[in-house]
Amino acid sequence: MMFLKARRFSRTRTAAAGLAAVAMLATACGGSSAQSDANKATLVLPGPAGDFQINFNPFSPTSLEGAGTIFEPLFFFNNIRDVEPRPRLGKTFKWNADGTQLDIELRDDVKWADGEKFTAQDVAFTLDMITKNQAINGTGYKGTATAVDDTHVTVKFAEPSYMDGPQVLGRIYIVPEHKWKDFGTPATEPVKEPVGTGPFMLEEFKAQAFTLKANPGYWGGEPAVKKVRYISMSGNQATVDALKAGQIDWQTGPVPDIKNVEKNYPGYKAVTIPMNQVALFTCSNAALGCQGPQTDVAVRKAIYYGMNRTQLNALAFENTASEISPGAALLERDKDQISGKLKEKTAPMQPDTAKATQALEAAGYTKGGDGIYQKDGKPLALTLKVVAGWTDYITAVDTMTQQLQQVGIKITAQQLSWNEWSDARGRGNYELLIDSIYQGPAPDPFYNASYFFSTSNTAKVGETAQPNFARFSNPDVDAALAALKGIDPEDDAARQPYLDTIQTKIEESIPYIPILTGGTTSEYNAKKFTGWPTKEDLYAFPALWGRPDASEIIMKLKPAGQ
Repeated sequence: MMFLKARRFSRTRTAAAGLAAVAMLATACGGSSAQSDANKATLVLPGPAGDFQINFNPFSPTSLEGAGTIFEPLFFFNNIRDVEPRPRLGKTFKWNADGTQLDIELRDDVKWADGEKFTAQDVAFTLDMITKNQAINGTGYKGTATAVDDTHVTVKFAEPSYMDGPQVLGRIYIVPEHKWKDFGTPATEPVKEPVGTGPFMLEEFKAQAFTLKANPGYWGGEPAVKKVRYISMSGNQATVDALKAGQIDWQTGPVPDIKNVEKNYPGYKAVTIPMNQVALFTCSNAALGCQGPQTDVAVRKAIYYGMNRTQLNALAFENTASEISPGAALLERDKDQISGKLKEKTAPMQPDTAKATQALEAAGYTKGGDGIYQKDGKPLALTLKVVAGWTDYITAVDTMTQQLQQVGIKITAQQLSWNEWSDARGRGNYELLIDSIYQGPAPDPFYNASYFFSTSNTAKVGETAQPNFARFSNPDVDAALAALKGIDPEDDAARQPYLDTIQTKIEESIPYIPILTGGTTSEYNAKKFTGWPTKEDLYAFPALWGRPDASEIIMKLKPAGQ
């Protein structure tokens, strides 16, 4: 993906790094200077912890920014609501009768930020580059793109590929051929001077802050938000302090007493959406080089049953999270697609010590004198990586450590910088880490399954996987995903048997051990800007780290009073 990418900041749950960063924030948006027109139109956002490493490559797992803001997709698909996609670089698209050819009409009034004209050849180049570089092919794209003329692209597939539509159209960011054609390894190329078609351009970069400025030549008109400034952050407490002081305008993550944001943070409002599934990621596949007890499904099952999810929700997530399905479909949004063949529709909210014990002892583990299980003389001990500053996740990890001790599993938490954690996740250099499974470009359980559970999106340990970080590989799941691509997404009856296969196989293996469906909460400065998404108008997923959703939101914002 996107990714993600997914990405991008995997999660934004960070804040000002000490007094220096707070001082920068105050200069940017506090005091009398905040009353100037320029600062009224500057959106101040938290970035990841530590010094920024300059990289605006939208395909890189360590990209700082750019997906949607600098580099655009062809269309924007709303993955919360089933609505028509909004055109970006594309104008129209159409499938042929059997889903093997996708014809795309492009805008003819677009220029790259350096003045070069955007054409269909840039689209064909981008898609061709992705097919040649597996590390950036997070959508599993396998088509062949041809520029018919300057404004028309035809994408042909060897087999029916309906489900590729929202991926190709909504989650691949188009890059300029004239700038990228000489990149030897586009997956790792650190793009320091990004040239895109998007509504924003890089204005300034420093280790502790960088600024995007509105693109005056943007085909959609110059945005009302004139600058987007990202400040290096260190942790949630600093974010709370910055919100209290009115020094940042939007953040996604927990704050104390989250139900009373408007009272505790005057001028701010909040919106919570159940979308991302919080999980313990496991490097699960020994055949691809994973090492550690977590490669044993019995250990993963024991962890699954050893959690007290009710306690985790209360202590770590202020009861904003909700139940989760072990088959990885969203319980609320995907209720009509949840498999009836799952052994458990939802993960247990209370621990089941008997099932945890049974799983371990059936696999040959015996309990030692210290209460920890062991096998072949080795204690059942695992390291769990978490990003320093992610206080909700850190609380969850600390709580789980105590819970799993009760079922004979020793967990040692390891806090890392975001860069270290992201690198370990991508290369498979971990036993357990806490993160969340994100959704695809359209409201359909196919997409997160195709991202996180497809063999095509993983790699051997030491190589970068994106985004099947667990190294999960199952031929039945791969076959079901391939079959779903060729079925009209409106044909529910034909699709369900394949969704059943995917969900039941995921439940059997649980390479991403489900914790809870995270209630993704964003706090935003409603006094300074208007146009934010609300529960009544969810025109985009309102998470700061959502890509390209964040760009959709930023483009719709206007300084209050305009």
